[in-house]
Amino acid sequence: MMDQRVDSPAATGLTGWRRTRGEASLSDVNRSIAVPATGPNWRKAAAFAGPGYMVAVGYMDPGNWATSLAGGSKFGYALLVVALVSNIMAIVLQALCARLAIASGRDLAQACRDAFPKPVAVGLWLLAEVAIIATDIAEVIGTAIGLNLIFGIPLEIGVIITALDVFLILYLQTLGFRYVEALIVTLLGVIAACFAVQIAMANPDWHAVIVGFAPTTQIITNPEMLYLALGILGATVMPHNLYLHSGIVQTRAYGTTIPEKRQAIKYATIDSTIALMFALTINASILILAAATFHKTGRTEVAELGEAHTLLAPLLGLAIAPTLFGIALLCCGINSTVTATLAGQIVMEGFLDIKLPPWLRRLITRAIAIVPAAIVTIWYGESGTARLLILTQVVLSLQLSFAVFPLVMFTASKAKMGELVAPRWLIASAGLIAVVIAGLNIKLLIDFAIG
Repeated sequence: MMDQRVDSPAATGLTGWRRTRGEASLSDVNRSIAVPATGPNWRKAAAFAGPGYMVAVGYMDPGNWATSLAGGSKFGYALLVVALVSNIMAIVLQALCARLAIASGRDLAQACRDAFPKPVAVGLWLLAEVAIIATDIAEVIGTAIGLNLIFGIPLEIGVIITALDVFLILYLQTLGFRYVEALIVTLLGVIAACFAVQIAMANPDWHAVIVGFAPTTQIITNPEMLYLALGILGATVMPHNLYLHSGIVQTRAYGTTIPEKRQAIKYATIDSTIALMFALTINASILILAAATFHKTGRTEVAELGEAHTLLAPLLGLAIAPTLFGIALLCCGINSTVTATLAGQIVMEGFLDIKLPPWLRRLITRAIAIVPAAIVTIWYGESGTARLLILTQVVLSLQLSFAVFPLVMFTASKAKMGELVAPRWLIASAGLIAVVIAGLNIKLLIDFAIG
């Protein structure tokens, strides 16, 4: 039986929220997955496994591919440290998302609507929609290119096909949310297998790979490297993932007592941490492949996904390499469009509190993001996809602070979180991350302003 009520302050002991009742996040699947009250810990942990992998999809979407290909081909292994630091940031922020959702019964969008004046909430909603549109542009391009590389489908037709993913979600959710998660995890397994084979073919310099995970001041002092680094950051720590995680973690029917919620926070955090380490492996693999294949041979300007696909066969000497690249890209694109659609629904419902049937809400929220994404993709065409992909990831980085700062504020508030308020060390870490992201974005804007 699904609990479709946001817990009231009286029930939770939380007094820092204005709204006392309302529809639960993703109401049609909210609390639909049972969590065993007794039994071994591994069974309880298994019940929470899934949302982390859906979140991890956003950390290896086609936008990541573009920034990692560009970074690896131009600067070799030097930007691996950015992927590592971005992933650590992601682990901290996603842990806060799970904590916010479980402690308060609200997703991040609902929390913003409750906590801020209406004009501020509307402004944050518009910024969140911009971020989701930027995300969708990357996903639409990636899926369309994947379809083109494998089946020869024109980019414009591929864009239309990607819009149909909403019907896949509607169908899978009628079967149960676990089926959505199963699709995601299966495709992630295919992606991992494809990259394992390609890395083995590329035979990278593993000493240089290890050195690449060490920090270098050149990332800050070189504007071009900073631009790509921010692109990797924007592609890794994505604003829509913060909204997504705080919604889908509530598909678990965890208990309402403080001990039960503490246990839910622990298992949800374990789930997202393991999944994000898997995402780091994929991200690093893309950059390593680009460094070992393109940078090593003097091709330092490779950023187009189609160009990378074409060059892999002659450079690696095996015809299967580009096929594996295309399959992995297509799987990434499908996964990313599924999770972006759910994030769009969470953002619109949470900020606007609209009352529509679930299928209609999903169609509307998908159309808001996919239509501008499709127009921009078709307008730019295949030749401009790399530049567009990297730009979307920088846009995401610029939008990130508007999701991170509210998240940190909410989870640091005893009035809003009660006994489950985040520990000081975690808030200090998240606050530092928020300041670093904001500072790097300000520097990027200054660099643009002075040419």
